[in-house]
Amino acid sequence: MAILTYIFPAGQYDQVEVNGRQVVDPSTFHFVENAPVGFFDIFSNVHVGMTEAAPIILFVLLFGGALGIIQMTGALNSFIQIVSLKYSSKEKLLIPIMVLVFSLLGTLIGSAEDSLVYLAILVPMTISLGFDALTGFAIVMLGIMVGFLTGITNPFNVGVAQGIAELPIYSGIELRIALFVVMYLATVLYIYRHAMKVKKNPELGVFGKYTRQSTDTIEENFKLSMRHKISLYALLLNFIILMYGVIKLQWYISEIAGIFLLFGIIIGFICKLSPSDMSKGFIDGAKEMISGALIIGVAQTILVIVRDGLLLDSILYYASSLIGNLPPAINALGMFFTQMCMNFIVPSGSGQAALTMPIMTPLGDLIGVTRQTAVLAFQTGDGISNLIFPTSGVLIAALALNGIPYTKWLKWVFPFIGILIAISICFLMFAQFTNYGPF
Repeated sequence: MAILTYIFPAGQYDQVEVNGRQVVDPSTFHFVENAPVGFFDIFSNVHVGMTEAAPIILFVLLFGGALGIIQMTGALNSFIQIVSLKYSSKEKLLIPIMVLVFSLLGTLIGSAEDSLVYLAILVPMTISLGFDALTGFAIVMLGIMVGFLTGITNPFNVGVAQGIAELPIYSGIELRIALFVVMYLATVLYIYRHAMKVKKNPELGVFGKYTRQSTDTIEENFKLSMRHKISLYALLLNFIILMYGVIKLQWYISEIAGIFLLFGIIIGFICKLSPSDMSKGFIDGAKEMISGALIIGVAQTILVIVRDGLLLDSILYYASSLIGNLPPAINALGMFFTQMCMNFIVPSGSGQAALTMPIMTPLGDLIGVTRQTAVLAFQTGDGISNLIFPTSGVLIAALALNGIPYTKWLKWVFPFIGILIAISICFLMFAQFTNYGPF
């Protein structure tokens, strides 16, 4: 980007205030003298980018720390085990129930990395029920990833993107709930179809590092402790308060991070964690988020260079000139496929939001795409590509841990990717035709 500041023509739009929001006036673009970024400025701007992205970076770290405390209590893991045990003898109910559990974890709190823990439980269990490793793997990974991309209250994609787009946090939730329901049903049917094929003919299965005789790792007499029960109710209360706060009290990332941190500590006390244990859990949880947090800062650094080099408005001008004459619905689809491609380079949901939404937001203003629709295009494009791109660290790590070749996974999941794309296109077109808002 620094090199482009020497080559690409610089330009600027004037901005005007509309209903309290700063938007680009599309009729005011003009070229200006180039403002090339120096060699040393590339590196000093890293600190500037980190500083400007600090509110989002700290939100991600605080949320990860609170989640780390909850995970240290074992309450979430116990919940997964008790649900698995309860439905292990009802195999036809197991798939929809477990996919629902994992998809809710993805769509509500943005679970991703912790899927590696749940795979160690689900994969051996599905094999013991006469399915294969791919069935258990898909229950966890498709469940969490599809939940993540629908983002009902996911703070890492929708929360960050809406904040950048100056939208009320978690606004437009009704359409995301509908998207969640449709994609959940598609996921269940796709996995169920494969599982029943393997049940009839095990030769069609993919077993990875496991054998067909792998034993169930869940204790038959496992029971949910009273402390874990209370902890799970407390976590549910957390989400109820969160929804009330963002809808009625206009909470933003500081309040959202605060409520998660508060309930993380409360759940820690319920489960009799010592202050030292809670501190360790917080640090371990924050560690898991460091990579994504740094990506947000570096992505902001790129934007600092683009802004200081006066390239951002020029990029918007040429992009809007390229697609501005197309129907708005097609523009929304263009954003969707652009976000899919960007995810190969920036596989972090929050990092990609920090990189692309400052461009997509004003671009949407220019070409007739609502900001809420631009966020929808981002979250669906980002989430779908997480299931196929080899730059997705969680996916590759999960495949490696279970001995499932990437090529076999790609061949199996590719038709499902087509289904998700088709669903996303339908929702994006509906969003654009109905002026999905509030703006």
